[in-house]
Amino acid sequence: MLDFSMTIGGRQVAGRDVFAVHNPASGAVVGHAPNATLADLDAAVAAARAAFPGWAALPDDQRAAACAALAGKLGEHAEEIARLITLEQGKPLGALGSRFEMGGAQAWAGHTASLSLPMAVIQDDSAGRIELHHKPIGVVGSITPWNWPVMIAIWHILPALRAGNCVVIKPSPYTPLSTLRTVAILNTLLPPGVLNVVTSDDRLANIGAAMATHEGIGKIVFTGSCATGTRVMQGAAPTMKRLTLELGGNDAGIVLPDCDPAAIAEGLFWGAFINNGQTCAAMKRLYVHDSLHDAVCDALVAYARTVPMGDGIVEGMALGPINNRMQFDKVARLVADAARDGTVLLGGAPDDGLFFPVTLVADLPADAPLIVEEQFGPALPIIRYHDVEEAVAAANDSDNGLGGSVWSRDADRARDIALRLDCGSVWVNRHGAIQPNAPFGGVKRSGFGREFGEQGLAEMTELQTVFC
Repeated sequence: MLDFSMTIGGRQVAGRDVFAVHNPASGAVVGHAPNATLADLDAAVAAARAAFPGWAALPDDQRAAACAALAGKLGEHAEEIARLITLEQGKPLGALGSRFEMGGAQAWAGHTASLSLPMAVIQDDSAGRIELHHKPIGVVGSITPWNWPVMIAIWHILPALRAGNCVVIKPSPYTPLSTLRTVAILNTLLPPGVLNVVTSDDRLANIGAAMATHEGIGKIVFTGSCATGTRVMQGAAPTMKRLTLELGGNDAGIVLPDCDPAAIAEGLFWGAFINNGQTCAAMKRLYVHDSLHDAVCDALVAYARTVPMGDGIVEGMALGPINNRMQFDKVARLVADAARDGTVLLGGAPDDGLFFPVTLVADLPADAPLIVEEQFGPALPIIRYHDVEEAVAAANDSDNGLGGSVWSRDADRARDIALRLDCGSVWVNRHGAIQPNAPFGGVKRSGFGREFGEQGLAEMTELQTVFC
């Protein structure tokens, strides 16, 4: 049984109560996490506020070195944390699973540590000198989801720390253990209070909502659903908190008629089904030209049959279960509806427990729920189109705008079409391939603000103009 404490002010805090964390592959209890109260949150915020002046005053090169050391520490404990991720999240250890996630966490941490936001001079002449300075905000509140629990935590934590802020993080109640352990490990290198973690299943207190309204928190970084993001934004309004919201996506991929179906099948599959489709920027809708539609369907079915699904702790698995019952039931509902109106090419019938087979569905009407709603699971609608203008219009006909992709042998033509898609990121001949040096975020209801790179680091600061 794995039981961890919260880290508040550099100390391990057990909490008044605990809640169970389950392995989605077996249903077994993995461990228990502390169930925080509002007093625990207040203590974490107070610790962060107390640590802030000293952390913010560090010379920039010292803070960069400290953040680089955090990246190294993640590498030292990568296998330990990866196993925790698999046990509580369900993704496999290998393939594009927990070890991949930890590699990404270390890469993002290392790159973020190397970034800086030096003072810029925008005028220096006889009329005067004007400087632009990036200053830390104070305490950053981080609320993270269950799909990539440690990598997204690092996306939030490292730029906040690198910019001179202190952090209070609340992970999802489905996957708190890996974050609790990660924060405890990182605290061995940080001054007390710089990085704090509280966990809750909301039975004692709604900690996420309290973070949004807390007067001691200057910014919230939230990754999760559009509905919860809306509530975070509403809660933050009275205190005028700064916000970065990376919300849901309903990403479209467009396959042009010059493609080779066999050549793109693997890329299409993993663009849609990485992490079992439980990824905000995974492909959720696939538009294929009429001349290739059947061949692309056949190639995807053939490739999907080669991908093993099972308990992620067993080496050799490539896909695991859906993480939780609520998400499983949503996918099952959408697939059942699609089976009535379309053609199920593969999958469709749920397996035991939370395992849901890779499901491919064709011949759906444009208003089918599996097309209109974000499924966030292993089910992909494949939609036939006749003209590229039709495909672009359909791809843009969504309240979301996180990512998109265009597939073609003609890279220039694909880029021209990509520029017409209403989304924050767009890829040519791949999907979802994010990088730590490339800004990432959504438009429309997929949120606002950017993460990664210098732009993401700047989001963790206030800009001050100095007239000399």
